[in-house]
Amino acid sequence: MYGRCTVLGATLRGVEAIPVDVEVAVSNGLPGFSIVGMGDASVQEARERVRAALRSSGFQMPSGKIVVNLAPSSLRKTGSGLDLPIAVALLAATGQIDRACIENRLFVGELSLEGFVRGVAGSLAFALCAKKRGCSLVCAEDGETVSVDGLAQYGLRFLGGMRAAADLPLLSPLVPESAACDLDFRDVAGHEVAKRALQIAAAGRHGVLMMGPPGSGKTMLASRLPSLLPPLSQEEALETALIHSVAGESIAAILSGVRPFRKPHHSASLAGLVGGGSPIRPGEITLAHNGVLFLDELSEFKSSVLQGIRQPMETGEVRLTRADGTVTFPARFMLVAASNPCPCGHLGDEETACTCTLTQVKNYQGRIGGPLMDRIDLHLDVQRIPPSDVIATGSGTSSEALREGVLKAREFARWRSLHDAGARVSASASPNEAASRGSAASGPRRPADLVRDCHLSESSREFFEQSAKAHNMSGRAIMRTLSVARTIADMEESHEVLMTHLCEALSFRVREGVGV
Repeated sequence: MYGRCTVLGATLRGVEAIPVDVEVAVSNGLPGFSIVGMGDASVQEARERVRAALRSSGFQMPSGKIVVNLAPSSLRKTGSGLDLPIAVALLAATGQIDRACIENRLFVGELSLEGFVRGVAGSLAFALCAKKRGCSLVCAEDGETVSVDGLAQYGLRFLGGMRAAADLPLLSPLVPESAACDLDFRDVAGHEVAKRALQIAAAGRHGVLMMGPPGSGKTMLASRLPSLLPPLSQEEALETALIHSVAGESIAAILSGVRPFRKPHHSASLAGLVGGGSPIRPGEITLAHNGVLFLDELSEFKSSVLQGIRQPMETGEVRLTRADGTVTFPARFMLVAASNPCPCGHLGDEETACTCTLTQVKNYQGRIGGPLMDRIDLHLDVQRIPPSDVIATGSGTSSEALREGVLKAREFARWRSLHDAGARVSASASPNEAASRGSAASGPRRPADLVRDCHLSESSREFFEQSAKAHNMSGRAIMRTLSVARTIADMEESHEVLMTHLCEALSFRVREGVGV
């Protein structure tokens, strides 16, 4: 029972599955079972799982020297998903299964001591890897399976099923859950200004900071923001589902179009929020990609943790550099934060007097940090509403009505981008060039592009410059306020940003107790 065989497996790195050639050689020599190729502890432990699974499945464990090489050797391999390809390669090398049944197949799965095949995190990443390599995928029968065009996915429940590997059952794709959102703004009476601010934020993908006393409704408002957002597109759903699949979380709701809503506790570490660990896993800001990240009790987070999200808010990605290389995670999210204005929470409360000193208030709000505050577009004071309004719950403006304004604004913004791009294209330019320029305009904008897209009149420009100077606004604050004004104009289907739009944008930027 001696021989050699190579089976295709894969390992996760970031949100991508990297193919791994599992080479097995069984030869004469002192009995032993070694795995080489930079495998972590879970990969090394595969020796005992594979040994027990083979015997429980009725196969023979070779008595000679067994060497497993995981290529490329320069790539660090992690996780238990290499159990199945190691076992299959060992069986094929010793002639216990037909080699034809392993050709053009990628194997992924963890083995139990009884020989059952268990699913591992990252099923969608492995499926995309198999499609890229032009082969089929063999994985656990009870794992989450996403339909990928042009990819055959087979389920294996028990290692003994490899005796009839040619007849493995095709897996049924995961059935998406309903995309309906249970939370509705209709349940929130009053707070019309806050609802308006969240509608603007949803229309323009702006960040929001809400400050107010305990029980004023900040969390209730934030939790209903996803009901204003349009469903995920097919491309966004696949991209977001890939991240959650790698993190080992369910992806059924995401595939149906539901945008992620993440709300980490304020005790979260930097690695938990931004990503990290060994192996590196995505953090909360990556899990909120294409969705909403809600940071409740913002001032209670560690300052070092909060400052870690500053760069991702600008670039839309997280770059984690380690000794073995750099991993990049996508992180385009809407930030919604809520905080008490002071330690006792009653600063500015009309009902209860604040007992904090000025120094305590400054230190408490200073935990957030000026640079992070500068990157949040809308600053909002949320006050308690009268008991009569609380009792009148269910009679507020509905999410459906607010969402109509969001969809209208986004549609107008797309039309405006194409219209402005077409106007800048010379008469000799092709329609494809105009369309490509319009698509580029709808993405991240440079400051010069933003100013140009606002079409400010001379009087509006002069008013805004004077306001920015009077409030000592930074360059970033000026651009973000102008971006909010552009969104407000889109909601009113106005090609030009008027002075009223600028005034409303400034009112959400310069708030007492929040600052610029």
